[in-house]
Amino acid sequence: MSWKDRSVLITGISGFAGSYLARYLIDEGAHIYGLVRRRADGAIPQNIAWKKIENGITFLEGNLEDISGLATALDTAQPDTIFHLAAQSFVPRSFSHPIETAQMNSIGTNNLLEAVRRKDCDPTIVFAGSSEEYGLVFSSEEQYERAKAKYGTIYPEPVSIPEVPIRETNPLRPMSPYAVSKVCGDHLMRNYFYTYGTKAIVSRAFNHEGAGRGSMFVTSVATNQVAKYAAGDIDHITIGNVNAFRDWSHVMDTIHGYCLIADAGHPGDVYNQGSMRTTSVLSYILLSLENAGMPVDRIESIKNDKAVEAPTEKDTSAVFGVPFEKTKVDRMLLEGAIEFAANDQGIIARSGDKKIPILFDPERFRPAEVPILFADTTKIRRLGFSSTYSVEDIIRDQLNFYMDEKKRV
Repeated sequence: MSWKDRSVLITGISGFAGSYLARYLIDEGAHIYGLVRRRADGAIPQNIAWKKIENGITFLEGNLEDISGLATALDTAQPDTIFHLAAQSFVPRSFSHPIETAQMNSIGTNNLLEAVRRKDCDPTIVFAGSSEEYGLVFSSEEQYERAKAKYGTIYPEPVSIPEVPIRETNPLRPMSPYAVSKVCGDHLMRNYFYTYGTKAIVSRAFNHEGAGRGSMFVTSVATNQVAKYAAGDIDHITIGNVNAFRDWSHVMDTIHGYCLIADAGHPGDVYNQGSMRTTSVLSYILLSLENAGMPVDRIESIKNDKAVEAPTEKDTSAVFGVPFEKTKVDRMLLEGAIEFAANDQGIIARSGDKKIPILFDPERFRPAEVPILFADTTKIRRLGFSSTYSVEDIIRDQLNFYMDEKKRV
């Protein structure tokens, strides 16, 4: 699809992914409309200002809770395509603000769909769903038994284990109010397709990262602290659960996927977006240290005598039937050969004579944790998608962003 002269409405345009999408489509020649909340100071949203794209966007005042404002935005934009990215997207906040999250993500999505229906316009709508919708995914029988002992009931019960890589047909077991709100939006999109013929397509994007990612998200928490440590601003790194595995993509891979889905995806359908690899929080920190000039020779727990030599050594063997690049310590974590718990207190990363403390903060652990996310991207790859960035590409972009001390928090 050529985006030249096409009218595109982006909800969440001032967010992390929305601003990258806007920049890409402006460069492609599209007419971009962005839904933004009114700001008393009239200032340009930070993500837009950083990218210097404010002159390429027609800003429309409104929010997802106001269906009248959405209707007015549709009248103005007359969109060929809507990318619905607006959301309360920070999982920990959804636990402390569940009603806010539901109102924005669930009711707000319903308002957008209802506005499109009532205005009798016919855009393609790409909904930014989330890998968090899958939630509790079982990678081994042992993990399943632990979960069953903890929760008592697992629903839906797994048909087979392992359930990774995660296909679009995997059960949805959301583990946060955020994930539940995204499941609701996901089903609403397909309900409006079935009921009214709305050209709605669901993208379940796995974690997408890069320069400018919100400071509360774990990749930014890691790289921000590593940049501070390298600059001598702090003497240790603080983190939560380092055993969690995520399928991290570069945000531009995800942006290209959104556009491909809008062009070639089938209305009413669902597409995973990811890199078809999975990386632990621990490895993300260790690789960040290495890309900041501190190669890690060994890690050891502060308590309980756990240690791994050459933890970032590359391993390309198959796990869950899929060969992908991972670290030595990730292979061990995935095989159950090692695990780091809160009572280990933390990890010391040794880089030559330097000892870098990585301390565990119980406050950073989620009330209900998703242990592993790992996308099966076969379906979107059939449309022509390919992942082009490595985990270390993402890390380098984030570290470069934090080279500017004004951007470190």
